Amino acid sequence: MSSLEEVIGYAFRDKELLAEALTHKSHATETGSPRHNERLEFLGDSVLGLIVSYYLFRRNPSEDEGFLSKTRSAIVSRANLARWAEAIGLGRHLNLGAGEQLTGGTSRHSILANAMEAVLGAVYMDGGIKSVEAIVLPWLEGQVPAALDVDHKSALQELIQKRHKRPPDYELMEETGPEHEKVFTVRVHLGRKTLGLGSGRNKKEAQQAAARNALDYLRTHEIRRGEI
Repeated sequence: MSSLEEVIGYAFRDKELLAEALTHKSHATETGSPRHNERLEFLGDSVLGLIVSYYLFRRNPSEDEGFLSKTRSAIVSRANLARWAEAIGLGRHLNLGAGEQLTGGTSRHSILANAMEAVLGAVYMDGGIKSVEAIVLPWLEGQVPAALDVDHKSALQELIQKRHKRPPDYELMEETGPEHEKVFTVRVHLGRKTLGLGSGRNKKEAQQAAARNALDYLRTHEIRRGEI
């Protein structure tokens, strides 16, 4: 059993599935392999969403759809999945192309979050949904209170103010859907530099989503003065 299998508590019958889940597209391109983790990431995202949705549905019988949706979004956010990946040391198991390796790909949140979903997708393919639940549920138990308290907008403002001595701005980009089911898309930017986009059922929710994505971006990128 590999060290990663020991950490997640699951032994793969088909080791090729695990290898695929740990292979970034950049590595597959360099080696000429047709297999990389994007398809498993797509599957893992859906399986994780189902498990989290069902968990929240059962755990919160008196809460409405808005609460459930907001909580699920916070739990399965890129940043949160990346923190989980960091906690289990997933980065050191990834197969990356030389360029990604040299630019810190093993600690980049987008790569880590995607690989975490790919691993869950691989577990689902190898052992079914019960095997994925056995991995996800213990982690999930510690996420719900924290997920509700996250204020990404305040965190982003504090970070930007500290680095650039001015707050970010939010711009409503789009409203779609019927009046009772609108979706708002918001851009957060610093001067001319776009930091993140986010969508939600109201402007506040969209701003939080945009701020969360901006924080993800700023973990691996610096804003140069000429970009603002």
